[in-house]
Amino acid sequence: MSIYVDFSGRPFHFIGIGGIGMSALAYILAKRNLPTYGSDLKSSHITKRLQAIGTHIFWDQDAKNLELFQQISLEKNVSPSNDSNLNLSPIDLCLSTEGLMTEKHNSRMEDNQEISQLPQVICSTAINQTNSEYKAAIALGCPILHRSDLLAALIQEYQSIAVAGTHGKTTTSSLIGFMLLETGLDPTIVIGGEVDAWEGNARLGNSPYLVAEADESDGSLIKLSAHIGVVTNIELDHPDHYESLDQVVETFKVFKENCQTLVGCIDCSTVKNFLQPTISYSLDSDSNADYTVDCVDYQSHVTLARVWERGQILGELQLGLLGKHNLSNALAAVAVGRLLGLEFPAIAMAIAKFEGAHRRFEHRGECNGIVFIDDYAHHPSEVSATLAAARLRKNSQKVTTKSHISKTSLSLTKQNNSLPIQRVVAIFQPHRYSRTQAFISEFAKSFNDADMVIVTDIYSAGESPLGKISGQQVAEAISEDHQQVYYQPSLELVSKFLNEVLRPGDLAIFLGAGNLNKIIPEVMAYYQKPHYQVVSIETAYIEEHSVELANS
Repeated sequence: MSIYVDFSGRPFHFIGIGGIGMSALAYILAKRNLPTYGSDLKSSHITKRLQAIGTHIFWDQDAKNLELFQQISLEKNVSPSNDSNLNLSPIDLCLSTEGLMTEKHNSRMEDNQEISQLPQVICSTAINQTNSEYKAAIALGCPILHRSDLLAALIQEYQSIAVAGTHGKTTTSSLIGFMLLETGLDPTIVIGGEVDAWEGNARLGNSPYLVAEADESDGSLIKLSAHIGVVTNIELDHPDHYESLDQVVETFKVFKENCQTLVGCIDCSTVKNFLQPTISYSLDSDSNADYTVDCVDYQSHVTLARVWERGQILGELQLGLLGKHNLSNALAAVAVGRLLGLEFPAIAMAIAKFEGAHRRFEHRGECNGIVFIDDYAHHPSEVSATLAAARLRKNSQKVTTKSHISKTSLSLTKQNNSLPIQRVVAIFQPHRYSRTQAFISEFAKSFNDADMVIVTDIYSAGESPLGKISGQQVAEAISEDHQQVYYQPSLELVSKFLNEVLRPGDLAIFLGAGNLNKIIPEVMAYYQKPHYQVVSIETAYIEEHSVELANS
């Protein structure tokens, strides 16, 4: 049973419209010319994009926001004073064990024609029962929908591809969306990241196809029924919601049953053993997967591979995203493209042009010979994979003579005006107390590919401190296996510390799902000051290797 969502013209109102998932859905509705409203606490480039297409946004979360929709006085409404729903949080109200809205509340809304123009109120799990706007929506008798209910309804309207998985779902869904766009299939896209190709986290297409990122974090994945489901991998990542990996697996099993076809990565033993996907892909050429690769070449700025389809060579693939994990994501896109009947040359051409989603190894710029990268990695596996990709950027050539240095440096200067990478400097902001406490041992071993690690305090994401974990403890755990680990409690101190330690040839990679990346512009600005400009890239590189030269 699915929740009824009215797309005939009844208004939608989003509490917390500026969130990455909420705003994507609001954008689709507004582009479909449906009355779309919302509230948030501050303006952002995301909310400005929504306002530009006609979305009305209130700049607080207050009960008075709903007065705009009230067509009749509260006295004529069905009284909710004895309704047990008033004591439920949005996620409890919208997501029972079966993923359904409380039937009592839903039927009361459908039967009362007088208030049919009250908005359909959309909430995410982040909205709690003390939110005054949420409480007012309940009191007025508005239909209350979880964000996932709206996504599920949209997925039902299209020939949908839903991409799920603990890691890689944003990049994989973006890759698939970009591939469909480049091959003329004009998809509708709803993802949890921003892509320059469609200037945000969503686009409305004119074809039957929809590509959606499917989130498992709060269990709402079980609501989604797609034509094609994709599962990249399965791990425990949200101990605030799941007590064990087994519970996560059960959620993905329901998702599999709801999808007509499941494409899955069997390099993940959990996917292989518990989901047994309809169509499989793997980076292991001996895996007997439907789609595999060989002749893989992980270079500093590109990945090359030969792709096989059920024992037959499809052709060469070139990917501008670094690391094994991204090659796996690209192989998932190949599998989906072939399932949709696309020719491999068209698939390969699209993948070669894809530049990635924001905050997924996003190149923020270079100054003073320092490369700045922003990445959303916040789970030990993600941190490890991202730093392995960063390690690929390090110069692997052994410099033996001054003439060789000059030639190498001059070539690099002409190509991209940047130094070869000498150090990977990882700046890490742990995300959520529950995740940090659950995985501190794994985090301790995730930074082996970094030359220097800077750790700051935990970003709470709304959680209350557990009293047992801190950023300093994370730094201490990492330092047991790493020589250069530094703890800086605040973002201000992180910024000051980076101003002292970064040097030409560094790749500074900012890791975390919180607000760490907001200091990137100020650190870059510091190194753009005139007295920090590198006079000559070649000279800087030679100075960096003066000891090697003296001994050569």
